[in-house]
Amino acid sequence: MIQIEFQNQDFVLCDKPSGILSTPSRIKDDRFCLGLELEKQLGLQIFPVHRLDFEVSGLVLYAKNAGAHRAANSWFENRLVDKTYRALSSAQDFDHLPSHIPHSRQPLDLQQQTDFVWKANLLRGKKRTFESPQGKPSVTEAHYLGTLTGSVFRWDLHPVTGRSHQLRFEMSRHGFSILGDELYGSRVQLSKNTIALRAYRIDFARCFEAKNFGLPSYFETSVDDERMMNLRHL
Repeated sequence: MIQIEFQNQDFVLCDKPSGILSTPSRIKDDRFCLGLELEKQLGLQIFPVHRLDFEVSGLVLYAKNAGAHRAANSWFENRLVDKTYRALSSAQDFDHLPSHIPHSRQPLDLQQQTDFVWKANLLRGKKRTFESPQGKPSVTEAHYLGTLTGSVFRWDLHPVTGRSHQLRFEMSRHGFSILGDELYGSRVQLSKNTIALRAYRIDFARCFEAKNFGLPSYFETSVDDERMMNLRHL
């Protein structure tokens, strides 16, 4: 059964586990798809508004009719919806970065500074995202929360823009690969198809139409850092 956190006549908000698709793949794909299963459970057509990566867990919003879909698409396109993610990372380490790619490898003093704004031009490749002069501007706000254990760092991440793999790329680029994210340099294995990144808050306060659709100003779901870290695999 799909975990529905909120729904009304216009929208349904779900808590997606890691290791399942948010929306159908463009090619034939037998993996479990939250959107398709949600249609079966509700008995009606739904419209995807945004998505989470296959390996990421957390809140995903779907529209239940065309009018709600148009409105929500406009909110996301105009960057009026704010999302917050919890991430767990290893300590800063640049060894995963290719030596032939120029990089400042700048150490961050997390005792002196906890808030960061990271900017890049990102280009999506076949499997992963790269920094490129031909890429689209990306802005990420990162807040360091401290350590969970001596070697596991806790972060809240806010993607101001919505580029593909934006958070995963930025954490890796700054030497803090997200646990389990082997594609972006992590040497820590979690459960299969899982990385320690969870979308736990979605904020509609700047979407002036949201009240007309019965949406709360924000919705926040639980975050269990130790469960995300999955100690069995460390």
